[in-house]
Amino acid sequence: MVVGAGSGIGRASALALASFGAQVHCADIDGESAADTVGDIVGQGGEASASVTDVTDARSVESLIGSLPVPDVVLITPAINLRRAMFDLTDSNLQDILDVNLVAPFRLLRDFARGMASRGAGSLIVISSIRAFVVEPGQSAYAASKAAVLLMVRTLAGEIGPAGVRVNAIAPGVVETPLTATIRADEGWRDAYAAKTALRRWAHVDELVGAVVYLASDASSYVTGSCLVVDGGWTAIDGRFDPPL
Repeated sequence: MVVGAGSGIGRASALALASFGAQVHCADIDGESAADTVGDIVGQGGEASASVTDVTDARSVESLIGSLPVPDVVLITPAINLRRAMFDLTDSNLQDILDVNLVAPFRLLRDFARGMASRGAGSLIVISSIRAFVVEPGQSAYAASKAAVLLMVRTLAGEIGPAGVRVNAIAPGVVETPLTATIRADEGWRDAYAAKTALRRWAHVDELVGAVVYLASDASSYVTGSCLVVDGGWTAIDGRFDPPL
């Protein structure tokens, strides 16, 4: 199950999981985009299905979970961001961000975990962000939501581990996705972010899928409650000064 499979990291992950033999269900609020992902998977000889799911709507999530067998793996990718000074954020702005970035993952994790626990196996994966660790002006709500998701993952991992279910997060750095399109359109901003990484560039969505496939597979059978950082070295060198050598 890939939630948010219509674009970005979700789409790339759905394609990658299918290439390793997974039967993938592609859920997305944009039904046409989800169908396009399914079409690409089937075109490559894989098996996939799609559904329209609004992660902010409890009934929509209930319908998704109730209409399919308990999946072996669930990847949760949807997120929104609003770059605005904290004193300019309205209560409505905050709620919109939390509804997608925190409440929706909570609901999906909770409800999918029930079925996995009853079965005694499963892997739950949530996309967090390096903003769970390092922040910048204008990121108060987004960073708070991503940090909360990480701690939620760790808590659930402790609660459901005895039932044989693993729960992990992935923290990407700067990735070329629709969510970052506005930043990348600004040359100065785009280049400044690239320079903050050790690799001096943005990630392509395909560079995130290795982490997803790893956490989905038995190769990570003893990994739970963890956060795999895929950030090109951003958090390793953040704020550093390059002295003349």
